[in-house]
Amino acid sequence: MKIAGLRALTLGVLAACALAAVHRAWAQTIGAGPVIVVETSKGAFAFETFPKEAPTTVGHVVALVRSGFYDGQRVHRALAGFVVQFGDPQSRDLTKRELWGRGAAAASGKPIGVAEIARKRVHKPGAVAMAHMGDPAKADSQIYIAVASRPDLDGRYAVFGQVIAGDDVPARLQVGDVIARMSVRE
Repeated sequence: MKIAGLRALTLGVLAACALAAVHRAWAQTIGAGPVIVVETSKGAFAFETFPKEAPTTVGHVVALVRSGFYDGQRVHRALAGFVVQFGDPQSRDLTKRELWGRGAAAASGKPIGVAEIARKRVHKPGAVAMAHMGDPAKADSQIYIAVASRPDLDGRYAVFGQVIAGDDVPARLQVGDVIARMSVRE
């Protein structure tokens, strides 16, 4: 077998193993809210959702995931020791890189309409929350994952999930990395 073919086979096996681990972790959380699996160019991770604390937010994000909204987008913000963020459909277009994460076109166009900020859910490593431009009720499709504890964000953003598998992946993501596919497991 040629070296290129062997590399492709090895990468395929590694990706399959990573997804299997994510699905095993999901199976252990039955009873929690829907689990969202995020397959990226740097590996896969999964996060559970908190529909009791943020039912509208979870429903909105789950609907976007099911519609394929996030598939093929890129990470548009990655700050070491802070957050990694995605959810801007403009990020599929490399010629619009300067606009990623900005303006009305940087969202699905359907804001959540409610601020579901729960004191119970804090910005610890792996917390998944909704980004917004000053008004939590206008959060739409941009999701961020805290890669470190960030108590300064508590009470200002709706934390609607927590990474439960592949927790090393978000911190490895950089601007331009691809969100290949997102899926929902219930």
